[in-house]
Amino acid sequence: MSFRRGRRVGLDIGSVRIGVASSDPDGILATPLTVVRRTDEPAALRALREIIDEYEPIELLIGDPKSLDGAARAAAATALEFARRISVATSTPIRLVDERFTTVEAHHALAAAGKNSRQRREIVDAQAAVIILQNALEFEHNTGEPAGRGMPDEESEQ
Repeated sequence: MSFRRGRRVGLDIGSVRIGVASSDPDGILATPLTVVRRTDEPAALRALREIIDEYEPIELLIGDPKSLDGAARAAAATALEFARRISVATSTPIRLVDERFTTVEAHHALAAAGKNSRQRREIVDAQAAVIILQNALEFEHNTGEPAGRGMPDEESEQ
């Protein structure tokens, strides 16, 4: 299998904010788009649906939060549940991609770019979405296989 041409949107789902990034159709570069506040979940879903309608991605690559040992924790269950709501709201295929260390990596990159802690807090989620998306793009370019895993059924293992 070769790289599937088409734009992708990456999401880093946090408890307060959702970082959003997009790629070009050739999957060369991921760029940050925005951060969506999650305090009002219906409004967050509407905002994500508008972004997805505008960018028309072939799939969403959503960070799959796991602990260092690879086990799913409480944050993973809530992120997966919200990913299911996004799936229903947008009808866009979703793949879950390992996101371990992406927020830490994003903080380091932003600090290296001269952003102070207040500035980083506002954009770190979008930068984490960039890292999730860029890693997935590189994986597919290198292997010819899509990164991550498909959305599990609600009854199956999370």
